[in-house]
Amino acid sequence: MNLKQYITTNGLTFQTREVFPSVHMNAAQTVRRTEATVSDDFLGFGVAITGSSCYELSLMEPAQRRALLNDIYGKDGLALSVARLTVGASDYSAELYSYDDVEGDVSLTHFSIDRDRRYVIPMIKEILEINPDLYFFSSPWSPPAWMKTGNNLCGGFMRDEYVECYAEYYVRYIEEYAKCGIRISAITPQNETETHQHGKMPACIWHPETEAKFVKALRKKLDARGLDVKIWIFDHNFDGWERVLWSLRTLDGLKEACDGAAFHYYRGTPEGTLAIKREFPEIKLHFTEGGPRLYDNYATDWCKWGIFATRVLNAGYSSFTGWNLMLDETGGPNVGPFFCGGLVTRNSVSGELLYSGQSKALRHIAPFFQKGGRVVALEISESPKGMDTYPKAGTPLAASAVVNPDGSVVYLFVNDDVEKKQVEVVESGQLYYVELLPNTVSTVVFG
Repeated sequence: MNLKQYITTNGLTFQTREVFPSVHMNAAQTVRRTEATVSDDFLGFGVAITGSSCYELSLMEPAQRRALLNDIYGKDGLALSVARLTVGASDYSAELYSYDDVEGDVSLTHFSIDRDRRYVIPMIKEILEINPDLYFFSSPWSPPAWMKTGNNLCGGFMRDEYVECYAEYYVRYIEEYAKCGIRISAITPQNETETHQHGKMPACIWHPETEAKFVKALRKKLDARGLDVKIWIFDHNFDGWERVLWSLRTLDGLKEACDGAAFHYYRGTPEGTLAIKREFPEIKLHFTEGGPRLYDNYATDWCKWGIFATRVLNAGYSSFTGWNLMLDETGGPNVGPFFCGGLVTRNSVSGELLYSGQSKALRHIAPFFQKGGRVVALEISESPKGMDTYPKAGTPLAASAVVNPDGSVVYLFVNDDVEKKQVEVVESGQLYYVELLPNTVSTVVFG
């Protein structure tokens, strides 16, 4: 059996070590995988290929861009397999627009994706040359302004009278992208359904009943056109799980029309959403947005993202998608009020690339957790720490495990403690010793 440990910590980036069989160590934490399946339909990891990301990519010299995209989407790099697209402009776009900005055009005579043809679609197609099996899902930040209260892309509420028209608008987007060779496999009706962001960026509030009407109208149109596209509702923060649960319980036909629910990490916890999975196991959960902060440990927060990934995986989510693929050193281009960082930062003057801590964490996960892998529950013994260590040490071990379709077993370990952790992994009846240095993300591969 080929046993490897990959490590990222202070001063070490993705270092490889051999893992050896061991005898029992009294003071080590014991990690044992169980037969309990957390999820068995994992799609993969990804980021959002936003308008801003595409614009930044388009400015790069072609050879450098190809090398970067190979590193992110190639099998020998991060091997990202999921991507989020924006339907029209988001806050992370270089320009503000929808696909039909002609007021009152209910026949959608003026519908056009031409604004995407300059740099958005070409960059997506270049990524597809590297990974033609990339799983795309899409999210709109706003319907056309004339479909909303206030008649503005930035803020307002969706109006019920335009639900059917907007469903046709969305189907047209899916069909037009398909003509460009970009297949949308899943959609969310609205990015962040419960905020108008004070009019500072493309946004729209949707009442749960309006969302349900739209989902049912969209499902009917997708089925009539023969389009196999999943619908994931909500697409907002974890703490909105009660709205999702109420909607699925109460709104007639919604649970039959949708396939999943999508969540962001800005409020609440993935564990809170388990109530949905318990009551409606057929509704798949997807993490669809969360990215590094540009001015807050941008390049060194690999433990944060490693821990968060274990929590999402252990809560039974079917996919994990971060935020922007690439931005410049100011977090731009940006038509919104926030200072997010990209998975990668490109300096607009020097062209130098800086990789985020999120990207370093994903390098430990995305290439190893295969599509269709079975995420399993772990038993982890308590850390045998005495009170003499308080308060400088004692943070718990974070861990996840997957049994892949190829038979390999992969463990993800995160130690954000100031002291090393000693772990023994029980695998196929044998103990293996694994050392986890402080501030470390580790991947251990059996097979």
